[in-house]
Amino acid sequence: MARKRYEINVWGTVLFLDLGSTSITESQIDQAVESVKDFVFEVDEVFSTYKEGSFVSRLRRGEIDIAQCPADLQEVWSLCAVARDLTEGAFDPWAVSGGFDPSGYVKGWAADRVAQMLNTSSCEHIQVNAAGDLTLRGGINEKGVVGPWKIGVVNPDNRQEVLRIFEINDGAIATSGTYERGAHIFDPATGTIAIGAKSATVLGPDGGLTDALATALMVAGEDGAGWLSQPELSQYSAWVIDRHSGGAWGVGPALL
Repeated sequence: MARKRYEINVWGTVLFLDLGSTSITESQIDQAVESVKDFVFEVDEVFSTYKEGSFVSRLRRGEIDIAQCPADLQEVWSLCAVARDLTEGAFDPWAVSGGFDPSGYVKGWAADRVAQMLNTSSCEHIQVNAAGDLTLRGGINEKGVVGPWKIGVVNPDNRQEVLRIFEINDGAIATSGTYERGAHIFDPATGTIAIGAKSATVLGPDGGLTDALATALMVAGEDGAGWLSQPELSQYSAWVIDRHSGGAWGVGPALL
């Protein structure tokens, strides 16, 4: 089996790829990753809130409207509206200071697109890790043995301790918390730092929505458990560490 790992500096973080294939060579995997690099840097040019010339920045300043934006941005705009409704406003990219900011959705969405590109290029085993937003296909361990990807959730108070491991063959998992960037998630209703949870992990079929749900659960905490009973979220699961008690609660098929 051909297997390669990559690190791409983009989106203000490092995008990690762990790829394996029995049908293409390592050099062919390299070629597939070159196309991925083109895509992820294009995503940055469209969605970055730090680049003055990005379409999102121009949209936020009111220089253009959504109809004048690229198709990918229009798609994410619509998907963010769906996520806002499903979370009763706990995820709301329009409520942040400065205008529409899809950062809590777009990394997971882009990770899905990257996985799709790599799968089309005949990579069977794919791990795309965008700073805690992962999309996974197939599965392979450190010894090269095929099996589910094993993704650990670490203790937000002790990065050396893994609290839970999830096994995933095909899907997405996103964890939000104060691990990498400190307290950076805000409650859309109050504009203050979210206090609903210390850490929120969501598993499901769609990377963008798992990203958004994890962000929203940081805001709502256990009040958001009921969202997972909606038919649209029947394939999603959440495992959350409560900010106040320090205990964990979970809901959804992956927790059964």
